[in-house]
Amino acid sequence: MASSDETPGPMPRSGGGSTDAACTPGRAMGIGQRMMDKGAQMLQSLKPVRETQQHVCTFALYSHDFTRQIETHHYLTRLNQDFLQCPVFDSDSPTARLIGIEYIVSERIFEALPPDEQMLWHSHAFEIKSGLWTNPRVPGMIQKVELKNLVTSYGKFWCTWQVDRGDPLPLGAPCLMMSPRSENFAMMKTELIKTRDAKYGFSREEIKESRAGISEPDTTNPQADYWIRAGRGFALDVEPVDMKVRAALP
Repeated sequence: MASSDETPGPMPRSGGGSTDAACTPGRAMGIGQRMMDKGAQMLQSLKPVRETQQHVCTFALYSHDFTRQIETHHYLTRLNQDFLQCPVFDSDSPTARLIGIEYIVSERIFEALPPDEQMLWHSHAFEIKSGLWTNPRVPGMIQKVELKNLVTSYGKFWCTWQVDRGDPLPLGAPCLMMSPRSENFAMMKTELIKTRDAKYGFSREEIKESRAGISEPDTTNPQADYWIRAGRGFALDVEPVDMKVRAALP
């Protein structure tokens, strides 16, 4: 069965091209689909989508393979002061692919989680203080108010589409993702950072310097960033199990 630590078998051919929707198998949209989409946009509220409040560009590493690192684009919706939910895309283009979901909680909520659950979460302090976590095109002074709250937060990020290995569709089991750290084997590749910075016209080093006044927590809960103390990551295997049913199967 599928595993998040294995390359899938033969995959469908892509639609051509090398980025975003161009890689995804399928026919071009027809007039009927476009009319339906336009009508829905005019008549439906689409409230959950329209409640998106921020775009964050940052990076992530696969929990089971730190050699694989990706740029990620999170679109944040705040349910309250202590909880955010973030669809994650591979770019900020109109045809970006939805590659996962991250949930972000405050330190107060994280400390109330069971220890086994905490092992699936990562801290954000280094990611923010080092200038990797950015809100493109938002002035730094405006960002600081938010970052002072987020620097003590924790995230759980599941990747459902491994576009970095060329998957044209979401294949296999989800992957748990981790946040970059200062430890050598968990540091981001320089070329990825330079590419991101050049695209948005800023410098990660300058952002880092501007955040020197943001206080980071004295300690983080040792259950988070599990790999630091255990030297091991997580991979999911999909196995068949007996179903719970309301009636006997035929």
